[in-house]
Amino acid sequence: MRNLSRKAEDYLEAILNVSLEKGYAKTRDIAAELSVRPPTVVEMVRKLDAMDLVTHRRYEGVVLTPEGRSIAEVIKYRHETLRAFLTLIRVPDMAASRDACIMEHELSPETIEQIRHFVEFIGTDAGSPDLLRRFEGFCRAKRSRAGAVDGSRPSAAPPGRAARDRPLP
Repeated sequence: MRNLSRKAEDYLEAILNVSLEKGYAKTRDIAAELSVRPPTVVEMVRKLDAMDLVTHRRYEGVVLTPEGRSIAEVIKYRHETLRAFLTLIRVPDMAASRDACIMEHELSPETIEQIRHFVEFIGTDAGSPDLLRRFEGFCRAKRSRAGAVDGSRPSAAPPGRAARDRPLP
């Protein structure tokens, strides 16, 4: 896969999503998908067209080339995998979508595959509902003891380590 910017990958994924939903992708639809203005989309589409990742015909819309579609499908797979994982561990929907969009560009293919395997395993394991209920209870107890969770508390020990084993700053 080509080494593209996050922005270029996001545009390819958005073009794929719009195309799957509507059967075609117009610049205004891509703009709505990404919450940007249409002139911004036109600028990026021109760049993607120059890289032979899309074909853009004025007034007709944007079509992914085979290479562009392949890249977009990988990004979509990564996004869906990460969103499924974040949802599984009870991250609220809006945060899960936003965070998956950030993470999809950074994690290695091996990490994505292991996360996918874990999500699939939890989905097929008979003991999973009990495990997830216990996890939810654990999270509720942690929140009630700590008050609001802001994700920046240094007092939390890394997974698998007791707080007393934490190195001093």
